[in-house]
Amino acid sequence: MATKKVALACSVCGSRNYTITANPSRTKRLEVNKFCKHCGQYTLHQETK
Repeated sequence: MATKKVALACSVCGSRNYTITANPSRTKRLEVNKFCKHCGQYTLHQETK
């Protein structure tokens, strides 16, 4: 059985830079400060569905 993946999208430019494994016990969307290679700075990345 394959693991389900979700993407982390930059809140500034909207590019989906990172993928993580989905956690069904997480009720809210994950928000993490990550480096966006398109913006060139650390921005807030949010989990997409």
